[in-house]
Amino acid sequence: MGKADFLTPKAIANRIKAKGLQKLRWYCQMCQKQCRDENGFKCHCMSESHHRQLLLASENPNQFLSYFSDEFKTDFLELLRRRFGTKRVHNNIVYNEYISHREHVHMNATQWETLTDFTKWLGREGFCKVDEAPKGWYVQYIDRDPETIRRQEELERKKKQDLDDEERSAKFIEEQVRRGREGREPTEEPVFTELQRKSEDEKVAFNLEIAAAGPSKPSTTLGPSALKTTASVKRKESSLSGEFKDKKKKSALDEIIEMEEQKKKSVRSDNWIQENIVVKVVTKKLGEKYYKKKAIIRELQGKYTAVVKMVDSGDKLKLDQSHVETVIPAPGKRVLILNGQYRGTEAILEGINEHKFSATLTLDSGRMKGKTVEGIAYEDFSKLA
Repeated sequence: MGKADFLTPKAIANRIKAKGLQKLRWYCQMCQKQCRDENGFKCHCMSESHHRQLLLASENPNQFLSYFSDEFKTDFLELLRRRFGTKRVHNNIVYNEYISHREHVHMNATQWETLTDFTKWLGREGFCKVDEAPKGWYVQYIDRDPETIRRQEELERKKKQDLDDEERSAKFIEEQVRRGREGREPTEEPVFTELQRKSEDEKVAFNLEIAAAGPSKPSTTLGPSALKTTASVKRKESSLSGEFKDKKKKSALDEIIEMEEQKKKSVRSDNWIQENIVVKVVTKKLGEKYYKKKAIIRELQGKYTAVVKMVDSGDKLKLDQSHVETVIPAPGKRVLILNGQYRGTEAILEGINEHKFSATLTLDSGRMKGKTVEGIAYEDFSKLA
């Protein structure tokens, strides 16, 4: 029976079947050929081209095995790094997403027989942190990129400085409280005694001083401790009344705005790339031609990918967010805030604090235009193109 024509229903159905994923047991890794059924795989194994590939592999089988194993390991780790980052995830979830690509390297052509063996090997070699749970094996990628390690060290150093400042302020407050307690005069506690009389016939008399009729006048003979107590009570009352007045002045709209600002302060986004900002290429995978060179982001493709144009050569590249870093201009230049409360706001760089890895910015857009903000980290803003 002849082969079906190109536009016949049978030929169209065959092409639709061949387009999707097929069963892995009917795939030949050496010939990179996918068969649809057992009969087709049997015919392929009997073909001359398949035997020719087997003869080539038999000359140096270890070379082919190591090549396929290295390809499988590289693609698997790249998917784990790009898709899940350093999160702990089930190994079967990563594997199912990996094999959804039709041209992937099959595990039966590698040195590992099962996914569990491959997961254990990743843990032994130090590529991932692996642990076994009741639901199976979990993997966590270990990012050993020098730039990522440097940024993590900067963040840890910044957190340590903040903790040191908080501890210093807490010790200062404790010292002030201790000094206040030491300077306070001790108050005499009243002593209570039993009512006693010498004989049964003796009358008990109480001396009660009745004030004269009319408006009573406060006594002016107060001791130093009483004056201190009165002054402190007055200060507390005035502060409480002031706080009450401030709360009373705030309307519902002001409270909503304040709550929104607090939410913005607490929420940070993991993607920071924006269009029309200047960045610096920090990956060496593209060669020395582009390493440490400046570029301008022209287009965003998703949350973490962007099309950039090199400033020197004018070449266009498609880079990941982890391949670039922010650029800090000279004071007085315009920048764009990329993360935090004022994300997306244009500002002017006023100064740089090299010890705290932060800068002082003056907002130049939005409803808070003209406001000066301190302590903006280097990675949270970049030069405008």
